Amino acid sequence: MKTDLAKILSVRGQRGLFSYIAQSRNGAIAESLRDHKRTNFAANAGITTLADISIYTLEGELKLKEVFLKLQSVLGDADAPTSKDNVEDIKALFEKAVPDYDGDRFYVSHMKKVVDWYNELKNYASLDFVEEEEEAAEPEA
Repeated sequence: MKTDLAKILSVRGQRGLFSYIAQSRNGAIAESLRDHKRTNFAANAGITTLADISIYTLEGELKLKEVFLKLQSVLGDADAPTSKDNVEDIKALFEKAVPDYDGDRFYVSHMKKVVDWYNELKNYASLDFVEEEEEAAEPEA
């Protein structure tokens, strides 16, 4: 099944990624990709969809979906280093996958989030992403 990054959420202060389930009276109901536990997040919880996230490059910004695809082309079927691994390994991966990243605005802390998100999507969802045309064609629920 294809992953729609517009429905994959990162929540400030929460570990891991969540799949959007439904809107609630005061926010959103989401399910953890890792353990499938559902949580009701308040509207002010700092919810961001992965489709809305970009990284800085020397030419501008690169959508997270494109970053994941570039990481996948470098890593193949292997997992990315985790945020707890050697910082130099993480930097080396980004230098191969996205050599034009802007080192002044795309920090190691950002790289750590991206590799953890990559691994979580790889292991609990899919790195086969819904294309924009498919998103537009889906009926609203």
